Amino acid sequence: MKILMVITSHDQLGNTGRKTGFWLEELAAPYFVFKDAGAEITLASPKGGRPPLDPKSNEPEFRTDLTRRFEKDAAAEAQLGKTVRLESVKQEDFDTVFYPGGHGPMWDLAEDKNSIKLIESFLAAGKPIALVCHARERYVTSRRQTASLWFRARKLPASPTAKKRPSASPKWCPFLSKMRC
Repeated sequence: MKILMVITSHDQLGNTGRKTGFWLEELAAPYFVFKDAGAEITLASPKGGRPPLDPKSNEPEFRTDLTRRFEKDAAAEAQLGKTVRLESVKQEDFDTVFYPGGHGPMWDLAEDKNSIKLIESFLAAGKPIALVCHARERYVTSRRQTASLWFRARKLPASPTAKKRPSASPKWCPFLSKMRC
């Protein structure tokens, strides 16, 4: 199985002057579920190269065994250091696409023409997609018409923090049940 993981290139939290980026555990946890299952993983970002890490996600209270494993894994760190440019990837080369969260995706990935085209091509091909936590927020908001056409007829899991919707269980996607948002 070939999995594309699309990571933000955005590093500013609006006009607050604070840094942001991708959330480390939301990359590390699914990365190792996929890797341990034998999947071939490609990391991509709009600008290519090393994407910005949300510094808050690397604070002691947010570190996990999987984030520490990721940081110690030379191959994972090397791959993160040289993500491919998003414009160079094609849906036809992958079985699924996964968007880790963090605040960064709310700015660049939701509006990036290559990201939108990629998601829509996966949807059109009937291939599974996953947008975790903040990665899904702006896409659904900014692409309401396209999103509503696709999401309307499907049951979708919500964030594990969506306690008001117990029917939104992530059982359809085994790796989500192992993640925290």
